[in-house]
Amino acid sequence: MANKIPRIPVREQDPNIRRTNFEEVSYGYNSEEAMLEATRCLNCKKPKCVTACPVSINIPAFIQEIAKGNFVDAAKVIAADSSLPAVCGRVCPQESQCEGDCILGVKSEPVAIGKLERFIGDYANENQLNLAEVAAPNGFKVAIIGSGPAGLACATDLAKIGYEVKIFEALHKAGGVLEYGIPEFRLPKEKVVKAEIDNVRRLGVKIETDVVIGRTVTIDELINEEGYHAVFVGSGAGLPKFMDIPGENLNGVVSANEFLTRTNLMKAYDESYDTPIFVGSNVVVVGGGNVAMDAARTAARLGANVTVVYRRSKTELPARVEEVHHAEEEGIVFKLLTNPTEIIGDEKGWVKAIKCIKMDLGEPDASGRRRPIEVPNSEFEVKTDVVIMSLGTSPNPLISTTTPGLNLNKWQCIIADEKGQTTREGVFAGGDAVTGAATVILAMGAGRVAAKSIDEYIKDKYQN
Repeated sequence: MANKIPRIPVREQDPNIRRTNFEEVSYGYNSEEAMLEATRCLNCKKPKCVTACPVSINIPAFIQEIAKGNFVDAAKVIAADSSLPAVCGRVCPQESQCEGDCILGVKSEPVAIGKLERFIGDYANENQLNLAEVAAPNGFKVAIIGSGPAGLACATDLAKIGYEVKIFEALHKAGGVLEYGIPEFRLPKEKVVKAEIDNVRRLGVKIETDVVIGRTVTIDELINEEGYHAVFVGSGAGLPKFMDIPGENLNGVVSANEFLTRTNLMKAYDESYDTPIFVGSNVVVVGGGNVAMDAARTAARLGANVTVVYRRSKTELPARVEEVHHAEEEGIVFKLLTNPTEIIGDEKGWVKAIKCIKMDLGEPDASGRRRPIEVPNSEFEVKTDVVIMSLGTSPNPLISTTTPGLNLNKWQCIIADEKGQTTREGVFAGGDAVTGAATVILAMGAGRVAAKSIDEYIKDKYQN
């Protein structure tokens, strides 16, 4: 029986070798491996994996095509719902979404849905499959702010149904968090990010970089002067949070955002670029999410000994299990149930140590996780040259402060309803700008929802 076949493992770079380079860790499946893994799918009549996918890809359908060797048809199935399969196959938290709801996972290992999606995404890009079906132009214009996952998903769906779509990106390269946030060893920029953005461009979507909305041009100007019928804000959450502890202003304390942007977008790891970056000999990363793992693993590749400090236990680590596993394989040390209380500097104003206190877990808090409580008289110091703060991010206030009528919640995120409509007519929003820092696929789901709402809004306002 199909489900008696064990899950096909994925080949990976040796940890001792990959710790010294920025090449991709996972090699992915080849054709034979993908077809064999695909035969494990039970093709359920009521597939829970589809319900658990934020963009509702018809997962059993594309997997059945892989099992038969019909890779082009599999790519067409995915393209109906996602423009970024090679990205999502690599960075989605499948274990808590599609694979987490796979029936096979009840008694054995779930189908490797993410690895199969990656295989098809790569196949489509390598063979330059043109999967774009675009309706005739309908005469309406939509502006998209931000070229990250939310903006790309929204732009894709609108372009397919005939809208003239233009994405405005603040940085010099398109991709948002895919370009500046996720390291090359997890998400290759040229092979994957650029290739999938080029696919979006093939739909007729225009992308203009180096445009800071709120500075270069405002949302009001886009609507009133440039004739856009609707605007989607998918500007992400790029404003880092800090702990507000003594010593955070010392030289050598950086946000994970800045650290990763310098290495990913500005290629600080490549000696042919002169982007300044300092890692010293010892790095402490504060935080336990995927961004913390990315920062820690990047610092290790730049030559540092790396310690991750997290205030809860390993069970509560918010990072993906695979990311934590890879970090441990690469020699990164985890100091769990530990919280920083002060960063200590030398006489020249540079970090020399971080003071921490041990924690115990008490009763669950509002997040449902057990609340960390300080253990009295348990403070100790960790010697370090650099502290990377990875405590989450919030949206940049520039758009909200320059757009009258665009309301925010107490976390400074844009308020939008379940359809992506903000408090300002004609302005929609989704992704991290609304939720705060979350996942690539949730942002894509929000972009798709908003695209549908924008279409309904324009038809209702201008065509009735």
